[in-house]
Amino acid sequence: MLDLLESFASVVELTSLNQASKRLNISQPALSRQISKLEAELGVELFIRHGKRLELTRVGQLTYEFALDIRNRQLDFLKSIADYKAEGHATVTIGASLTTLQTTLPLFVSLYVKKHPEANLKAVTGKTHEIVSRVREQSVDLGLVADAIREPGLICIPLFADHLQLVLPQNHELAGCRDWSMARLNGLPMLLFSKGTWYRKLIDDLFRRYRIMPDIRMEIDSFEAIVRLLSTSHAAALLPKSYLRPEWLQDNKLVAIHLKELKQTERITSIVYSEQAALSHAAKRFIEETAQAATTWNHIFKKE
Repeated sequence: MLDLLESFASVVELTSLNQASKRLNISQPALSRQISKLEAELGVELFIRHGKRLELTRVGQLTYEFALDIRNRQLDFLKSIADYKAEGHATVTIGASLTTLQTTLPLFVSLYVKKHPEANLKAVTGKTHEIVSRVREQSVDLGLVADAIREPGLICIPLFADHLQLVLPQNHELAGCRDWSMARLNGLPMLLFSKGTWYRKLIDDLFRRYRIMPDIRMEIDSFEAIVRLLSTSHAAALLPKSYLRPEWLQDNKLVAIHLKELKQTERITSIVYSEQAALSHAAKRFIEETAQAATTWNHIFKKE
């Protein structure tokens, strides 16, 4: 009946079967048959015919108003479908500091993409203050930073607290040591994050506090590079606890050592976005599902 109602509405609007048939790209006799069919289905006359001139009946006017309503609803529905499809392909731009780009972000992205394989995600890297500036300027949808941001106009969602842990190759001579203290780090061959990174600042502050002078073999920006070089360099490293899952340690033939003093390196990983940002549905969904995933992980960590 929808097609019949659209044909009827065209006749009313153009006040001519001839003009309406041209708009609809059908013959005039075919259009006349459609109008007759609609009248038959409704059981009423929609027009009073005066030769070639058509005059709407009262029920014809009601039918025309109904046809307009159906047309508008159909257009709104099709627009909503188009918006939904476009939204599904919207790009979510995430600003991430180098450390979170290499450690935390891949975990959240893999979970999100697994659930939404059509998602388009783009990552922009920089130092924490640079990411916050991009968020403020709305050149990125959101930022993932290893810090709790407190700034007017920005919304910060804490995800989880993280701190550094000592990591050694399984075959390291100290891997089986049970009597660990900060003093054992003195002179210990280590691979550290490069100077200027937030983790390196935490490490340097900790070493100064406990007067530790390790044997620094390499200073590296890349988290993954540190992991790959640990075994070959027979050295130790301080890495974020959130990344040191049992299966990951086993796959890389590493062991994690607990030192209570390292909890002083705790920092909060957070999502930050502008309060004024007109976030897409995809960006809002990423924020919501990332926060939910972090809540789940927090429960797991507490049990551990």
